[in-house]
Amino acid sequence: MKRLLIALAALTAIQAHAQTIKPGLWELNSKVSTGNAQTDQAVSAALSQLAALPPAQRAQMEAMMAQNGVSVPQAGSDGRLRMTACVTPEMAARKELPLSQQGKCSSKQTPVAGGVDVTFSCTDPASSGSGQVRMQGDSAYTASMQVTNNSGAGPQQATVESTGRWLAASCPAKP
Repeated sequence: MKRLLIALAALTAIQAHAQTIKPGLWELNSKVSTGNAQTDQAVSAALSQLAALPPAQRAQMEAMMAQNGVSVPQAGSDGRLRMTACVTPEMAARKELPLSQQGKCSSKQTPVAGGVDVTFSCTDPASSGSGQVRMQGDSAYTASMQVTNNSGAGPQQATVESTGRWLAASCPAKP
């Protein structure tokens, strides 16, 4: 289950080619749905465990993630995973949304009206997928990704629905 969450969190660095992106602090919300009630419950349980980390472990995780400009994900009452991330001026110049590409991945972005269509493939963690990102100006987006996680006991399919919105021009200082 942890591998599924890692793969989903590490989708791809998405560039919205025809759009501008505001630098600063962004809020990201994602909802994962596998179509399998047991797996969806396990994802919810993993998010609940994240929320219930002992203070020392939580502080360690917060410090590690803050060094990368990201907050610890929080589970919302609607089952969404919420976190904040920083878009640096350099990322904004590349029109890169605050979704870090982790692991050994390759991706292809195809510009379309209002955003970009994306495909990606990763060898570590083993996953692949495709989807769409649609911009709402320079301070919001929606994304829908179909993801196949190939790590663990056979392929697992998931749909990830995401939104992002700009919150502020500055980001919290890194520790």
